[in-house]
Amino acid sequence: MIPIVLAAVAAYLLGSIPFGYLAGLSRGIDIRTAGSGNIGATNVFRVLGRKLGIATLLLDVFKGVAAVAVIPMSVWYALSLDGAPPLTVEMVCAVGVLAGHALPLFLNFRGGKGVATGLGIIIGVAPWTALLGIGVWLILFVSTRYVSVGSIGAALTAIAAVWFLDNTREPHALVPTIVSVLSVFVIIKHHSNIGRLIQGTENRFRFGSKHAGRPSAKK
Repeated sequence: MIPIVLAAVAAYLLGSIPFGYLAGLSRGIDIRTAGSGNIGATNVFRVLGRKLGIATLLLDVFKGVAAVAVIPMSVWYALSLDGAPPLTVEMVCAVGVLAGHALPLFLNFRGGKGVATGLGIIIGVAPWTALLGIGVWLILFVSTRYVSVGSIGAALTAIAAVWFLDNTREPHALVPTIVSVLSVFVIIKHHSNIGRLIQGTENRFRFGSKHAGRPSAKK
């Protein structure tokens, strides 16, 4: 139990690192008070520009990958435990890092929506599902210019696809179950976006737009 707890805490703390917020501070801006107010890569891209937006995206993805691929092995090595960590530890870390991103300790538990970090998790534990989800995201985003539509569509795809593409590791249902639960969580975090899509007030993404410090409708 101790190794599992240590891995979960480490994953949560990693997830709590607010890269989008730190990107804003590097430019003297509290990203929570600019643009949509979200600390995710989309708002960073809109407010601070392409370079910091892409950097935030990649770092948030890295959090998810590292949580499931690095932290379990690191804990096992640090405690000199035999063999490889069980799949259960990876799944605990998956939950921990997404919880940290969405409810970060360092920002009074007000974080992002978990799309990039969730992608990193799926890359680490369900790579074929991740590949299909990225494809769906790209198709929906390019055709609609709504980041939220792409994200929700990718999450729905993951819920269905993971049961067929990445369910070979024992116990067989564990990865699909956790990926499905985390994907539902990401969709729920988009509840305000869904409301705006229904009302026709959701913001479309525009490349090259930059509105630093300007308040706008929530993304």
